Amino acid sequence: MKNLKYRIFFHFVLAMGLLTGNSCTDMLEVEPISTITAAGFWVNEDNAIGALSGMYVRFREQANTNLFIWGEGRSETLNYGLQGSEGLERYFLNDLDPTFSGPVWLRMYTVVHDANLIIKYVPNITFSNAANKNRMLAQAYTMRAFLYFTMAKTWGGVPLITDPTEGYNAELTYRPRATVEEVLSQVKEDLDRAIQLYPNNALATGKAFWSKPAANVLKAEVYLWTGKVMGGGQTDFSTALTALNEAQEGSGLSLQSNFDNIFRYNNKGNSEIIFAVRYLDLEAGANYNANMYIRDDEIPPAASPAVKAKLGQGGGLNRWAPSQTLRSQFDSKDSRKDATFVEITIPNANGIQTYYGSVVMKYRGFLDPSGRRFIDDIVIYRFADVLLLKAEAKNALGQDPSPEINLIRQRAYKEHFEEFRFVNGTKEQNDEAILQERLREFAFEGKRWWDLVRFDKAFELVPSLRGRAGQRHLLLWPISLSTISLNSKIVQNPGYGN
Repeated sequence: MKNLKYRIFFHFVLAMGLLTGNSCTDMLEVEPISTITAAGFWVNEDNAIGALSGMYVRFREQANTNLFIWGEGRSETLNYGLQGSEGLERYFLNDLDPTFSGPVWLRMYTVVHDANLIIKYVPNITFSNAANKNRMLAQAYTMRAFLYFTMAKTWGGVPLITDPTEGYNAELTYRPRATVEEVLSQVKEDLDRAIQLYPNNALATGKAFWSKPAANVLKAEVYLWTGKVMGGGQTDFSTALTALNEAQEGSGLSLQSNFDNIFRYNNKGNSEIIFAVRYLDLEAGANYNANMYIRDDEIPPAASPAVKAKLGQGGGLNRWAPSQTLRSQFDSKDSRKDATFVEITIPNANGIQTYYGSVVMKYRGFLDPSGRRFIDDIVIYRFADVLLLKAEAKNALGQDPSPEINLIRQRAYKEHFEEFRFVNGTKEQNDEAILQERLREFAFEGKRWWDLVRFDKAFELVPSLRGRAGQRHLLLWPISLSTISLNSKIVQNPGYGN
């Protein structure tokens, strides 16, 4: 690694925000100011802050599109849009193979490498404040846990690398896949270390960095996954519920009164956000909703004035769009409907309104003289996650999940809430209601596919998977041929050939 150079991204005000949580949150609007060899890099606190900033920048590259594709692309929420799909239909048609396997894990490991470097070198650096040092290490452990959890949900076992790759060593560089159990064990270990290291339960400034509440929500999701998918059962469900209670305690989190406001560019880091990937004008490319909005010339003149007003100026490309399956799940009294998508109809030759297309509204960005800018923060966790994960954990433990479900519904249905008040039922009925509520609450936030796998409902609810329940291998993604060609020790997932 002695010939490798690091480009250090560092701006003092924003960098201190990574650690203290007391300064401006424009922490990713950074400029390269120096190039330092690795041998002289891990020397002082400023170097470490620059490395931490770089870790978040590279994580944002995965949030641009990949996290959404892995987390939702194969679910029932999407279908063809107005533009050419450029292969995106292979996700919702569940027609993947090793040749077309979706995003690969290679760049995820660049972020793992960033975290590994911080975990290795930061303990030996003197910081002006020990709490800042511990917070930095905690963020690195949380980030690594999130990355490996994401990869485990997507591919099952993956190579487990917990030390930075410094120099070439064939034995260390070309590693076989660890078992999924080994990967998830490491995830849990990392989260326990992180939670112990965070100095307090405060949310990060701007909610743009990992924090102790965010780590606890991640921990709850991990234990719900292992409890349901890996057979962990009641012990895991209890751990999940405890983590959610700790995430909520003294955090000051609350639901936004207006659902649409959660995602707006001018409302970043609002009271509902726990952790989001930060996007700022002039320093970040468009997020994934650029592939789900609509061009101006595709907004039909015959569309109603109300629909045109909702859409405003167009932008992006409508390569995939909300499916009929998704659109039919929303009652007209649900305030989340208009905040989630717009359905466009036009009159046919007989004057009857017919479906033309639909557009995702959650991350619709903002307008400036250059056009529509898709740079809303991508939300990883928000307070609604706490409530619905808590409902899920409580139901798994035989407790009443109605308080949490009804908090979500009160916001969604407002003055119509009493018509939709949830009443505790059987475990099966409650699970069905929770999964349905998650669909309406989190559509197009990159969660639905993993929800379906966790609840074991993919073969029931995804149209392209119905009648294929015997093909359980489809719950994991194929590993690309390019990935296998780079490492001969990687074995393909069963069911996808050699």
